[in-house]
Amino acid sequence: MGGDLDGQALAGQAGQEFSADASDYHSHSMMTTRRALGNIPNLLSCSRLVLAGGFVALGARDARVGLIGLAAVTDFLDGWVARRVHATSRWGAMLDPIADRVFVLTVVGTFLFTGALGTAAYFILISRDLATAVGFLVARIIPWLRPVHFKARLLGKLVTVLQLLTLVAVLTAPRTVPVLLGAVAAASGLAIADYTLALWRARAR
Repeated sequence: MGGDLDGQALAGQAGQEFSADASDYHSHSMMTTRRALGNIPNLLSCSRLVLAGGFVALGARDARVGLIGLAAVTDFLDGWVARRVHATSRWGAMLDPIADRVFVLTVVGTFLFTGALGTAAYFILISRDLATAVGFLVARIIPWLRPVHFKARLLGKLVTVLQLLTLVAVLTAPRTVPVLLGAVAAASGLAIADYTLALWRARAR
C-alpha cells in the first residue's frame, strides 16, 4: 500500500515537472518567435537602403520603376508588420523615416545627375527632408529639445508617397511631373508645419 502511494506521489511530481517544462518550452518558443518577427520591420526598412544602391547600379527604366515599387511596398509593410506583431520600438520609429529619406534622396540625386530632373524640381522633392534634417540637428543642439523623440507622422508619410509617385512619373509619365511636384510642395509645407508643431508640443510636456 505504501509503495503504491509512493509511486502515485512520484508520478504526480513527474507530471507536474513535465507540465512546468512544457510551459517553459512554450513560453521560450513564443518569445523566440516574437523576437524573430520583431526583426522583420527593421529588415524591411533596411532593404530600402539596398534598393537605393540597386537603383544607382541599374540603368534600365523598367528595373528602376520596379525598385521604386518595391520601396513603396516595404515602406507600407514595415509599419504594418510592426503593428501586427506589437514590435514597434524607438529604433524602428527612427529607422523607417531614415530609410525613406536615403532611398528618395538617392533616386532624386540620380535623376538630377542624369538630367531627368532640374534643380528646382530637385529642391522641391527634398524640401521636407532638408527641413526635418535641420529640425533634428537643432533639437540635438538645444538642451531642452534633446529628450524629444522623432518618429514618422501621417503627413510625412503622405509626402513620401507623393515623392515616390513623382519619381515613377519621371520614368513613365513625364507630363504629369509638374502637377505632382505641386502636390509634393504643398504636402511638404504642411508636413514641415506639422513636424514643427509636434516638436513644440513635445517640448512643452
